Amino acid sequence: MNIVIVDDDINMRKSLEMSLSKYSEFKIKSYKNAKDALKGIDENNCDLIITDINMPDINGIEFLRKLDGKYEAIIITGYASLGVAVDALRLGVKDFFIKTAELDIDLLVMAIKRSQKERKIKSKTQVTKINNDINLDGENLISIKNIALKSAKSDANILLLGESGVGKEVFAKFIHNNSNRSESPFIAINMAALPENLLESELFGYEKGAFTDASQSKIGLFELANKGSIFLDEIAEMPLPLQAKLLRAIQEKEITRLGGTKSIKIDVRFISATNANIYEKIENNTFREDLFYRLQTIPLKIPPLRERRDEIISISNKYLREVAKVYNCGKKELSSEAIETLLSYRWPGNIRELLSIIERATILSEGEIITKEDLFLESRDKKVSKFEQLEKEYINEAYLANNRNIEQTANILGMNIDVLKYKLTKLKIL
Repeated sequence: MNIVIVDDDINMRKSLEMSLSKYSEFKIKSYKNAKDALKGIDENNCDLIITDINMPDINGIEFLRKLDGKYEAIIITGYASLGVAVDALRLGVKDFFIKTAELDIDLLVMAIKRSQKERKIKSKTQVTKINNDINLDGENLISIKNIALKSAKSDANILLLGESGVGKEVFAKFIHNNSNRSESPFIAINMAALPENLLESELFGYEKGAFTDASQSKIGLFELANKGSIFLDEIAEMPLPLQAKLLRAIQEKEITRLGGTKSIKIDVRFISATNANIYEKIENNTFREDLFYRLQTIPLKIPPLRERRDEIISISNKYLREVAKVYNCGKKELSSEAIETLLSYRWPGNIRELLSIIERATILSEGEIITKEDLFLESRDKKVSKFEQLEKEYINEAYLANNRNIEQTANILGMNIDVLKYKLTKLKIL
């Protein structure tokens, strides 16, 4: 198994190298920063990545985002907030470890071997797309579903709000499928997944010669979605210069390709989504207020999974049947203790995290019964709690060191002052 270690801390990097090199089945390669790792790794020399978060130039989260889920990943970090933990879950990170002088290598090796076993089972199986669509019949979703149905029949722009992983894209597809545009394309794009120059050309297209590599014209996603719906996920992360072009596209129903002069009429329905505090972004002048009002003709707030506990077991059972079928795992069933564990967990990563946990447990469980130990949720919950405690200690230390001056503390931490005020209150430091 090819393991890549990425950490700017030479002591930790070398310590991990030496400890893991004792296992003959592991082939280790290490990099001191994410930039070098991005240049050096490919599918032939990397099966799993162990990375730090706080690194110069490109941090661990941005590094994993650039890899776009190609490799399994484990994070080992000296400091991580709950928000970072959730971001990592979204990127497919399987395990978190706190960086200490006495890091438990045995637990790390167990996590690596779990990943190795899961990878082997998947590699032996014919690749089939697992149906991870969730139903929208939960008790806490009925009123939202009714509003979505009414909204679907119109062409009003809809803004879906809610935490990461709550099922915003599922709602977007539901709206499209119940609209008069259902026979036309539904195109989704993540605003945070592409750099600004690529995002602009993807959305608006370009003419031949618009830039060095533009050897021929390309139709953008807005044109491809004509007569249908376009879903702009993580809209709050859209670069400010592009927001003006999007506003014009919404208002005038026309776009201009990069390098072009001719306006092209479009007929699309805009559905957007964000998990960010968009009002804060407007206040900080990183999101246009006029664009916000255009996008949220009808706002829909989707509650987190912890407020929809009646759905957890039905989603789990449906998904484990899908996974068991795809990976030929035979009959699988959740034990009563596993069900209790699923219901008591806090689900910071919402449905996306639930599906990930169920997939892994279905693949790795030995018999027909999936036990609570197969879920690995107890250790996961402790890790998230540890992140929260670390965050509190880290912020409190900086706050006290700066004589309780919020502005100075924000500067030292590199944190937005409003975010710091929120965290000081949430973590009960104030």
